[in-house]
Amino acid sequence: MAAADLTTHPGHLARRLQQAHYLLWNTMVSEETTSPQFAVLNALVAEPGLDQRTVGERVGLDRSTIAEVISRLSRRGLLDKVRDPEDGRRFLLRLTEEGARTHRRLTVRTARMNQVFLAPLTAEERTVFFDLIRRVADAAEGLRDPGDPLPAPR
Repeated sequence: MAAADLTTHPGHLARRLQQAHYLLWNTMVSEETTSPQFAVLNALVAEPGLDQRTVGERVGLDRSTIAEVISRLSRRGLLDKVRDPEDGRRFLLRLTEEGARTHRRLTVRTARMNQVFLAPLTAEERTVFFDLIRRVADAAEGLRDPGDPLPAPR
């Protein structure tokens, strides 16, 4: 039996891409704030006062992961939870001043990291790259619901 050519396996390439991103994130952006944590901060800058479920949807994190991320950010004093005045069962999330400062600092670093990460691609290739990975990621989101049939190949 011949060995598989892993350069044609999207999962293998996605893992390698994630490893490269993780290394760059830790060296260029932050060792204490993870990329998913930054995504939550960013979502709350864009839309202050979202509830936990909605933030998770905005950044593509499942319920247990978003709960842990929110808990860690809250413990670090980067966001506050306030009870929703219209629905006492929900908590709304807002960045603290320290959370906003952290977001501003990491935004600059993230922009630099992205330049390094995407340096092998031309501007046109970057546009195509983002379009393609967005399409695959969006389709993969649908795979989370076990009731949905698998998409037909194109």
